[in-house]
Amino acid sequence: MPQYQAGQWNADAIFRRAMDTFFDRLAGVCEGAVAIDRRGRIVYVHDRYLPTLGLTRVDQALGRDIEEVIPNSLMRRVVETGEPILLDILELGGQHLVVTRMPIEDEAGAVIGAIGLVLDRVDHLNPLLAKFVQLEHALRDARRQLFEQRRPRHTFDDYIGSCPAILETKRLAMRAARQGVTVLLHGETGTGKELLAQAIHEHSTRSGRPFVSVNVAAIPDTLVEAEFFGVAAGAYTGADRKGREGKLKIADGGTLFLDEIGEMPIHLQAKLLRALQEQEVEPIGSNKVTKVDVRVIAATNSDLARAVERGAFRSDLYYRLNVMHIALPPLRDCLADLPAICDKQLDDIAARGGILRARMTPSAIAELARYRWPGNVRELRNVLERAVILSDTGVLTKADFAVILPQPQAAGRRGIEPAFDRLRTYAEAEAEFELRTLEDALAATGGQADEAARLLELSRATFYKKLARLRQSRK
Repeated sequence: MPQYQAGQWNADAIFRRAMDTFFDRLAGVCEGAVAIDRRGRIVYVHDRYLPTLGLTRVDQALGRDIEEVIPNSLMRRVVETGEPILLDILELGGQHLVVTRMPIEDEAGAVIGAIGLVLDRVDHLNPLLAKFVQLEHALRDARRQLFEQRRPRHTFDDYIGSCPAILETKRLAMRAARQGVTVLLHGETGTGKELLAQAIHEHSTRSGRPFVSVNVAAIPDTLVEAEFFGVAAGAYTGADRKGREGKLKIADGGTLFLDEIGEMPIHLQAKLLRALQEQEVEPIGSNKVTKVDVRVIAATNSDLARAVERGAFRSDLYYRLNVMHIALPPLRDCLADLPAICDKQLDDIAARGGILRARMTPSAIAELARYRWPGNVRELRNVLERAVILSDTGVLTKADFAVILPQPQAAGRRGIEPAFDRLRTYAEAEAEFELRTLEDALAATGGQADEAARLLELSRATFYKKLARLRQSRK
């Protein structure tokens, strides 16, 4: 019994009585309780807690790890840190429970276990609990929608063609899907690199996880690092106070597709290499390293080996990406498959546009086969779409494409001459090819530079810079 001295309770007696009162009242509002030892094994369960845990007898829980009985329990964290979790919401058996967790200490202050109490009569918390459940459901819906957006839209069936080059490309891609290796896709713009990357992911063991696509050339140099590695909360003025995850973290467990990898700034290539080798990321402004599990598929329409020779691309990153090299053939080398490719594109145009499905005539196919297709299947899709829109009959003929396709240039223009006074250097020939490709894209889009840049899978700024430089060098 507490001692009464000089008409007042002493401090020690008041404290002990306060603890007795607190636990008496707490027991009265508890639906149940569970306690664990320092190893996380259950040593006590209140009878009232058994139905919530799906048990009928106390001995069914005793001696078991807490996570076996309560899968998402935080009791072990309380034991490890010695810090209480005074108020939390636990989802268990379809219910949301308000719980409090406290460490248990011995006489010397060492943590020897933890106790968790499930609060029962907490009517004043019901509005907060309802709001929490509502927000949790909204978050789940948002995550589900985001996952659906990141699911691949294509399979190997969408990579149309039966010519030897396409069949070989598809064979290698299927092997890559089974083996899970890093892949480097090389092909001209519009040959279907992202389509093939999605198909590889969809047929791999990671198919249920995110497919995250990043066009490196479309990201301003100043934002590339943040885009890939994320930003810690408050890392710099204007940064999101909650921080932001990078694409490597978002793709965790799945596939990261790096399109136009050759455009990555040289000063960030070392950090990307380390992230790929160590499978870990360090956000900007953070000292915390986070492990990730990401499979990388990179793509380029440039010669990375030559970029390595010029010092524009790191050799170690090139070798890390080029584990399995897959070349995608240009459309002009697969003209035998032109009818099947056109059929697939016309089906898609009709489905997406809600219009009548157009039909190709042999003369239309022959007219398309005469063209060089610098933009490949993407340019073909653009031409078909324009022809469908302009057609009054839905039956596409040679005449429908003759007014859309760029006409052959006269001899002597764009550096094409009937004879050469001297043999051009490789650099001159390459520059001429680049310029011709850019100008063909402009012609194919009626002079629309933004559309031409999209056609060539270039950013608008990169398209303008390349065009200005190449035109200036020709003068």
